Parts: sequence; structure tokens; C-alpha cells
Amino acid sequence: MVTTALLALAAVLMDWLLGEPRRRHPLVGFGSLADQLERKLYGDAKITAPARRWRGALAVLLLILPFTAAAAALTALPYAGSVFSLLMLYLAIGHRSLHDHARPVARALQNHNEDEARRLTSRMVSRDSAALDIPSAATESVLENGNDGVFGALFWFAIAGGAGAVLYRLVNTLDAMWGYRNERYLQFGWSAARLDDVLNYVPARLTALTYALLGQTRQALNCWRTQAPAWDSPNAGPVMAAGAGALGLTLGGPARYQGEWHQRPELGTGRTPQVLDIERALRLVRHGVWLWLCALLIVGGFVHA
Repeated sequence: MVTTALLALAAVLMDWLLGEPRRRHPLVGFGSLADQLERKLYGDAKITAPARRWRGALAVLLLILPFTAAAAALTALPYAGSVFSLLMLYLAIGHRSLHDHARPVARALQNHNEDEARRLTSRMVSRDSAALDIPSAATESVLENGNDGVFGALFWFAIAGGAGAVLYRLVNTLDAMWGYRNERYLQFGWSAARLDDVLNYVPARLTALTYALLGQTRQALNCWRTQAPAWDSPNAGPVMAAGAGALGLTLGGPARYQGEWHQRPELGTGRTPQVLDIERALRLVRHGVWLWLCALLIVGGFVHA
């Protein structure tokens, strides 16, 4: 367990110093492979809904099992296994990437360049860029992706090593590609979305607890308890409700997706986010990462003793 904690610390530091690989990131190749498999398995308009759901499940298995098995084999190697584990977690987490996407939005707003801020925010969220409340959308994205891009990978690394981090990140990627509730992906993406929900169930609640402990704790816990059940995602709801409550902000509300307005419930309490709240949300994630690393080191020390 001490080794796991030290590897996690090293991977977080490596990610922060180097950021994501700018060329040939494995997830880009994985996404291309997923696109090719989707074209082969999706089928034509004659395919029934149950059949398309089974095809989507087969696609998930064909994409996830070989890479996860290879990761497990590599991390089990003597001596070199730890190096592979470190690299897998480094590639799985997006702590630095979260900052690299959100901070330019804040800078553009501070420089009164709303068009640039809107363009940059549209890279972080799937909503229509023309209808964005930019500070709110960026703050929501930081809080939600704190779980999806950072804490979830750390959790599964602690549970199952490099293979766990790889499994989590690949499923999360497939959910981002196929997990939409639209005509094309409602059935084909069902398995990816449900598997992502399962893998995120515990990490999301630990993330929500982390946000609560590092912010306005009582308020965050109350928002989580009373507001999260109304959110359409079983995992994003607790994360965003607790994060908003911890920061004393109100998130959620109406949002436009592909030209259609969705009336989302409000999360949190207090004022709506302003530009400086983007950095406050990033700080909450950063402090949470250090809290998790300290907890891993302490637990590892007790187990080792």
C-alpha cells in the first residue's frame, strides 16, 4: 500500500510537471479505434433497439478487455511493473489538463474577451456555446471533471493498480463518446454509460465528501443530501451539489443542448459564479488531490506497519 501511495504521488507530480502528452496520447488512438469499431458494429436502421444495445455491449467488451488485461500483465512484471503502473496512472489522470483548460477561460474573461472565453468553454462542455453562462459552465465543468478526470482514476488505482486506472479511464472515454441520450446512442451507448455509472459510484461520493470537507462543510452536505437526487446523473449530482455548496455558489439551471433547452435543477446555494470562482473551483480540486494523497500515505503506513 505504501508503494501504491508513492506511485500515486509520483504520477500526480509527473502529470503536473509534464501535462498530457501533446503527441500520440494513447487515449486519442483508443478513441480512433472506438470510432472504427462503432462503424462496424452499429448497424443500419433495420437493427432493433435490443440488438443495438447488445452490439454496444459487445463493442465495450472488445475495447476494454484486451487493454485492461494487457495492463494487468504489465503491472505484474517484477521490477518493471511499478514503472508501468506509474505511466498508466500518469496517462489516466487529467489534473494539469483541467487547469490548462479552465484557466485560459478565466484569463479571457478578465481581458474582456468574451468571444474567446466562449470558444474555450465550448471545449470543456457539450452545451451550445452561444447560450453559455461562461463562469457557471466552466465552474461546473471543473467540479464534475475533478471526479471524472482525477479522483476516479486515483480511486481505481488505489483499488486495482495500473489496470484499475486504465479500466476506469477507458470506460470514462467511451461514456464521453457514446453515453449520450440521443437517437443514435441511447441504445448503442447504454452499456458504456451504465458501466461508467458503476465505476464512478464510490469515487463520486468520495469526491463529494472531499469537496464538503474542504469548503463550507455543513452547507455542502445539506446540498448533497437534498439536491443531488434531482439531478439526472446519479454521480454528477452529488459531486456538483457538494462542490457548489462548498463554494457557496448556485449552479445548474437552464442549459441548451443541440438547440434544445433543458430545465436542470439548481444545485448549491448562494450567488451565481463569477470569473474568480473558476480558480476557486480549481483550488478545491487541488486541495482535494493533496488530501487524497496524504490519506493514501497514512493508510499505507498503517497497513505496512
